[in-house]
Formats: sequence, structure tokens, C-alpha cells
Amino acid sequence: MTIDTRTLGFGSGERAVYASDPWNSRGRMFAEDGSLTRSEFQRDRDRIVHTTAFRRLKHKTQVFISPDGDHYRTRLTHTIEVAQIARALARALKLDEDLAEGVALVHDFGHTPFGHTGEDALDEVMKPFGGFDHNAQSLRIVTKLERRYAEFDGINLTWESLEGLVKHNGPLMTAGGEGLDGPVPQPIRDYCELHDLELASFASLEAQVAAISDDIAYNTHDIDDGLRSGLLTFEMLEDVPFLSGLMRQVRAKYPHLEPSRFAYEVTRRQITHMVEDVIGVAQANLADIRPQSAADVRAAGRVIATFSPEMAQTDQLIKKLLFARIYRHPEIMRIRAGASKIVTDLFEAYMNDPTLMRSHYWVDHISGLKEAAKARHVSDYLAGMTDTYAVRVHGELFDQTPDLR
Repeated sequence: MTIDTRTLGFGSGERAVYASDPWNSRGRMFAEDGSLTRSEFQRDRDRIVHTTAFRRLKHKTQVFISPDGDHYRTRLTHTIEVAQIARALARALKLDEDLAEGVALVHDFGHTPFGHTGEDALDEVMKPFGGFDHNAQSLRIVTKLERRYAEFDGINLTWESLEGLVKHNGPLMTAGGEGLDGPVPQPIRDYCELHDLELASFASLEAQVAAISDDIAYNTHDIDDGLRSGLLTFEMLEDVPFLSGLMRQVRAKYPHLEPSRFAYEVTRRQITHMVEDVIGVAQANLADIRPQSAADVRAAGRVIATFSPEMAQTDQLIKKLLFARIYRHPEIMRIRAGASKIVTDLFEAYMNDPTLMRSHYWVDHISGLKEAAKARHVSDYLAGMTDTYAVRVHGELFDQTPDLR
């Protein structure tokens, strides 16, 4: 059957002049034939979803360790929520929805087991060897560690998707090559020697909406999960005027609502207000800058898709509340200490005896490596673990495993 590509729909509708154009992508590290039925950014998005790294997010911590209950967010459900918000913002601003969604779906690939706790522990043991950064690890996964294709390692994403992955939170260095927030992680520098991602410029607007969607998603769902866990109460939310106002609105309209529905009515309004705030700010910035291409967005010298000053203050107040009441809660800190010990113990065990890694590939490819390369190899293996696998393997290698419940 012959396909008439002239009548195909690609789901993106009208694109603005400043949107990324999948038909004029800067291409891939390894040249490939195009697809008759999908744009280049659609192909990226599909490749991301089909990776092993994406499936592993199901059993990686967001905030609450998975044994705490099936209803809490995992790194996977968080990622899906971010992608949904990113796509909504991209559609409102007439961007390429597939690129925005792809960047959102890949942005947490490099997270270790046990969330930021695992990352902190792995960074600590890796300090003599260049440290560990989950963003750099995401890049390693999609350019090196995924082994699916016959002709290349990684999944050979387009330049735009890789740029969004690395720079969605902003430029990493000055025009003179100095790191803006400390040294640029070596894995990112190494990759850019081969395939320049222009670390001194801002990323596309699609990557920017993916980044702000991450903030919106976790600010909202961490409140929801915190209420579910009992670590947060509605009274505590009164400390944030924005949330207090939302609760007054819900109480006025639904005075007898049960707590679970009340929580959902508050958080859904929270998402709506934050999304609409970003759209309004982005529209105002676009009207001011008047970019005529995606290149103009990168050269604008500032973030276009961001919160208003008022919402940025609310964002900080919410983060302060979450840190005080959830992230630094004694019970969470107890669990974090146990998770950190698991990661540290496993790293040391694999460095001392690499044959303990349960894969011929990982064992065979460590032979002959110098100490720094050996440590990076071990950290690649360990970072890929899920929470459940790390706990199980630790229990098999050590006499006592911390209780994370």
C-alpha cells in the first residue's frame, strides 16, 4: 500500500515562527534515513518511550520510597505528569509539541535509585572521579548506555532533543567557557567535543516549557502525596497565601467536601493557575523580544517561559514548605540515611569485586579500565538500578540491609 505523505496529519497544527522545526532539524550524530509517517521529533519521543531507562522509572523514587504505598508518585508517573503539562504549554504557545514532550519524558533518565538521596550518595563516592550528575547521566544513557540499535550506541536523538535534555534549565557555561553553576560535568563536556550542544546559549522554547512543567508538576504532586502520607495537613498549607486562597475558593463552593476530593480540587486549581501564569508571561516576553526563529529564542539572553515575579515567590514558598514538612521530616531523613547506605555499600562492593555485577556486559567491559573509568562504569551500572533491585541485591550481598519502610 502506497502512503500519500501530502495528506498525513502530524498532530502539531500551526507552529509559530519561533518554534523548533522538525523538518529542519540539525540532525543526528549518526545520519539516518527519515520516516515517511513521523517527524524527527516524533521519532525521538517514540525512541525515548521504548527505552529500558524509561521502563525503569516505574520503580524509582520520586519522594516516597515505593514500599510506602502504590498510590504515591514514582519517577515514571512524575515524568508522565511533566510531559502532559509540557505538551499543554507547547500547544498554547504554538510550539512543536513532540519536542517538548520528548524533553519532558527524557529529563529524569539519569536519576539513581532512591531519588535525590541516591544521587547525593553516588556523587559523594564519585567525587574523586569527577562526581555524579543526573543530567549528565541522562545524556550518557541516550548517547552511550542504551544498546538497542545495530549501527550505534544510545538512541541517536536529534540535536534539538539532546540540547533540551542538557540545557532545559538554562545555559551551562559562559561564552568564555566557564561553568555558570560550578564546573560543567565531564560527561557533558566530553560529548560536546564530538557534537557541540552550544552550552553557552539558552535552549529552545520547547525545552524551556519542559523545565517549568517539572516545577509545576512536583510542586503540585508533592503536596498531594504529602497530604496522603499525613506529613502535610491542610492547616500547614495555610502558610502559603496562594494555597490558602485556593482552599478558601474550594470551601466556598463545596463546603462539605470529603478530604480526598478537597485535596484534588485544590491541586487541580494550583496546576491551572501556574500553567496560565507561564503562558501569560511567555506571551509577554515573546511580544517584547519578537523572535523570528528558534535561533532567536536561543540568543534572547533570558528565559522566556517562566513564572511571573508573584508566582515565582509562591513557587519558593511552596518549596520552603515542602522542604520543612516533607523532605526534611525525621522519618523521611531516616529512610534517606538507609537508602544512602545501600548505594554507598553497593558502589564499594562493585569497585572491590566487579564480578558481583550480574551481567556479562558490565563485568566483561570493566577489565583493564583505569580507576576513574572503572568508577564511572560502576556508577553507570548502579545508577541504572531501580529501588527494588538495589534493595534486593544489597540484601544478598550484605548481612544487614536498612529498613526503608
